[in-house]
Amino acid sequence: MFEIGLTHFLVLTSILFCLGFLTVVTRKNAIGILLGVELILNAATINFIAFSHYVDSPTAEGFIGGHIFAIFVITMAAAEAAVSLAIVMGVYNYYKTIEVDKVAVMRD
Repeated sequence: MFEIGLTHFLVLTSILFCLGFLTVVTRKNAIGILLGVELILNAATINFIAFSHYVDSPTAEGFIGGHIFAIFVITMAAAEAAVSLAIVMGVYNYYKTIEVDKVAVMRD
């Protein structure tokens, strides 16, 4: 039978990271850029879990370390989404657009 290994996860996360990076670089909409950042963070989370599962460690702490980092990344992503959406709403209220190339100067 076909067995899923570490290489499959690395290919998946490489594709996710590249798609997220491409989204961040090509989008002019602030919401689209935030979605790209979320894809990049999800790729990192999958990498942490995959390495935690497939790489042997002589101690028990090694097996759970990737999961702990993944929880921190998920928590950070949730906080980043909340703060950045609040900033986008503030920018929209001031400039009446969320296109990042039209918002060139930040004022007081």
